[in-house]
Amino acid sequence: MPNTESSINPFETAKQQVDIVADLIGIDGGVREILKHPKRELTVNFPVKMDDGSVKVFTGHRVQYNMARGPTKGGIRYHPGVTLDEVRALAAWMTWKCAVVNIPYGGAKGGVVCDPKHMSKTELEHLTRRYASEIAGIIGPEIDIPAPDVYTDSQTMAWIMDTYSMQKGYSVPGVVTGKPLSLGGSEGRNEATGRGCAYVTREAAKDAGVRIKGGTVAVQGFGNAGSIAAKILYDEQGAKIIAASDSRGGIYKADGLNPHSVEEHKIKTGSVVGFPGAKAVSNEEVLEMKADVLIPAALENVITAKNADKIQAKIVSEAANGPTVPAADSVLHQKKIIVLPDILANAGGVTVSYFEWAQDIQGYYWPLNEVNSRLERVMVQSYNDVHKVAQERKVHHRTAAYVVAIQRVADAMRLRGMYP
Repeated sequence: MPNTESSINPFETAKQQVDIVADLIGIDGGVREILKHPKRELTVNFPVKMDDGSVKVFTGHRVQYNMARGPTKGGIRYHPGVTLDEVRALAAWMTWKCAVVNIPYGGAKGGVVCDPKHMSKTELEHLTRRYASEIAGIIGPEIDIPAPDVYTDSQTMAWIMDTYSMQKGYSVPGVVTGKPLSLGGSEGRNEATGRGCAYVTREAAKDAGVRIKGGTVAVQGFGNAGSIAAKILYDEQGAKIIAASDSRGGIYKADGLNPHSVEEHKIKTGSVVGFPGAKAVSNEEVLEMKADVLIPAALENVITAKNADKIQAKIVSEAANGPTVPAADSVLHQKKIIVLPDILANAGGVTVSYFEWAQDIQGYYWPLNEVNSRLERVMVQSYNDVHKVAQERKVHHRTAAYVVAIQRVADAMRLRGMYP
């Protein structure tokens, strides 16, 4: 999904969010400064032999933001638009995301500047293994545990796990999460982000007096998280999915779409566009549509100061990372639109990644119903923690989520002290 306001630096946004909360809860200057800087950054330039025999040099990053609460955790994305500031911002958001759902991790993120759509599977394997070998010294089950992100998947994680294990001389399944089940992956991991989003949307709807059963839902970004959130709200809550979109465009149907049928169409054709019986709409129209719930599940900065006043949903549930810029938050809050922020709404993925890591460390694996019930407990408790702060401090849910998260990280830093 294209970034609609590319001039916005995501890391500046992330630092602004820290300042807003630090002012609110009185975090002192030293701790505040630490919270605005990544702990460790590694940039690597590495050669890859392409299918035609040529050698191309790629640039990759890995940023470990904060380790006060445990080893760092975060995905690796393959995208031509990857920048170091984007990776820094995503690592910061992972720090707060892990803290808001109270799992014992700090945040990290990685990225390689490449266009995977124009690379063969062999080329992607070579790139992945070389990148993994370049960052191997700073990843591991007790240090930093990567996971899939944009244009990476369970196969990517399998290659990283194998590369790392070959260097160690024994199998280390806990070095990454989001692996195939046969290599120590967890049941329920693939649908965890969407499922977690559906759980917090359900809880927020109860508090807001919004009916999910028969209520309308628009999904911008019908990828993994967006499509699964739509299917769970449709199957388990009786919601009516009226719109869906991807990078090529969107579809709308007033009496509702079957998200399973839309997904089948997308698998066959590569896009939701052209779904039989649906009207063609733009991504902007999906965002601005009248609906009970809007799920932005694409890339960053799609809800801005320019279009925030056009958002008509009662609940905005952020399945994507950073879809709303800070200037838009105040507009939505004034309109009494509940925004379930990314660090809460899409934290189901990292929660089940934590479950996967815990299972790998134990060598004992849980059935799907246990994974989902544990996920539901974590997401419901986390929503309640955030909602309570929002009510007590009379702030919107994003600020409340950051208050919960940053307070937990700051407390850990204060208790540990400064070494030496």
